[in-house]
Amino acid sequence: MVVLLLAFQVAFPIIGLYVLSDYFIYINTVLRIVSIVVAIYIFNRPGNPEYKLAWVIPILIFPLFGGLFYILYRLQASIKHLRLRMLAILEATQPLLEQNPEPMERLRKENHGAQSQANYLFQDGGYPVYDNTTTEYLSTGEIKFARLKDELSKARHYIFLEYFIIQEGIMWNSVLEILEEKVKKGVDVRLLFDGMGCLTTLPADYERELRKKGIQCKVFNPFVPVLSTVYNNRDHRKIAVIDGHTAFTGGINLADEYINAYVKYGHWKDSSILVKGEGVWSFTMLFLQMWYCDDPAALCALPRSEFDQYRPSYYHPQEFDSDGLVQPYGDSPMDNQRVGENVYLNLIYGAKDYLYITTPYLIMDSELRYALCVAAKRGVDVRFITPFVPDKALVHMTTRSGYQELVEAGIRIYEYTPGFIHSKTVVCDDQVATVGTINFDFRSLYLHFECGVWMYHTKAMKQVKADFLETLQSCQEITLEDCKKVPVYRRLFWSMLRLFSPLM
Repeated sequence: MVVLLLAFQVAFPIIGLYVLSDYFIYINTVLRIVSIVVAIYIFNRPGNPEYKLAWVIPILIFPLFGGLFYILYRLQASIKHLRLRMLAILEATQPLLEQNPEPMERLRKENHGAQSQANYLFQDGGYPVYDNTTTEYLSTGEIKFARLKDELSKARHYIFLEYFIIQEGIMWNSVLEILEEKVKKGVDVRLLFDGMGCLTTLPADYERELRKKGIQCKVFNPFVPVLSTVYNNRDHRKIAVIDGHTAFTGGINLADEYINAYVKYGHWKDSSILVKGEGVWSFTMLFLQMWYCDDPAALCALPRSEFDQYRPSYYHPQEFDSDGLVQPYGDSPMDNQRVGENVYLNLIYGAKDYLYITTPYLIMDSELRYALCVAAKRGVDVRFITPFVPDKALVHMTTRSGYQELVEAGIRIYEYTPGFIHSKTVVCDDQVATVGTINFDFRSLYLHFECGVWMYHTKAMKQVKADFLETLQSCQEITLEDCKKVPVYRRLFWSMLRLFSPLM
């Protein structure tokens, strides 16, 4: 039925043109003019030039439907409604994310570059920087799985889970067993998962099954058989919050390939971060913002005191330990801020000695490529680790298509030969690092809801570097000679993929 409904929506305009075939010459002329006008409009809009090019070329190649398709894309009410809901929620919750002046003052005295980064995240993103917080870097999915189960078992008051992908198996079933036990003990358990991310990994109406177990469950952008670009805006976050004082994020979803219980693309290398203390408050707010995105009026109606029960100190009156400064942050495609990309750009421009990056996808816009190349040319040791075994063939080809330009600039690229690396980490100069859900690709940087943790002089920052250097031992370096050996026909195909990479 779903396939039939989608096919009907595609066929309807084609049938309409056939019915009106006597007027085809006039319709053809009008639609071509519309496409030219739309192409001019796109060209003159503010925004990323690669995104513009990726739209303008197909519109001009297919002028009969190209311009009309773009107009329908821009006019879709579902995206506008989502944007309005999210902006209302952000406006209502922003006053709850207060900045303690002491951490910012410490940064001002110790490291002006780090202070500028933290100030940007607070001023433009609305995310405070915290002390009285500890971090622990979890270098594999297996370690995160064990720590997550341990922390969930300690929950006494509430558990908030927000994940892009959940799939029945060893990992999720073990977590679900703990959640069911906690519900019986009166713990407030809430789960939010992405409708597209779980489209093929969970049974239909799975949320109803969980609600019967006492788990409050919502689906972000549940799939319905209607052609809509709103499904491009996915909740790619992976967040777990326990009793307000413990949180996890990173690249690891709740599915068996992430813990190598199911071998899908060779050995799966991933990472996560465990945060404890005052910094967890931002993760709690990130979760609640998404939890109420289907009903912002309900959130706005809550008195400010209602949120006190979720604050880190509410169930943890003892003073928190501290091992540096921590700044959790979110990124939303609805506010046009590009927080995730700007965090990466600030790290790149501020790097002096080294910049070590892991990412499963390396499909960047011109701003990131230019910044990285300039950093390498000014003497910064810039290194990437990317996968050797792909999870998506075309995306992997597009990643490799950009290697030569980077290597020629002095950037060193390594591929993880045992399989697929899914970590999203950056560490810089033994000073700062970030761990989160944000890939170095257009989809993460422009379309998805994402999150991460920026750190200054924390224990986890040192652990990120150590893990990167250890992982290098299982990698092969991509040389300039390797890049030049790629056959011409393959380079041409890769170039075409790069041209349309913003739309992948």
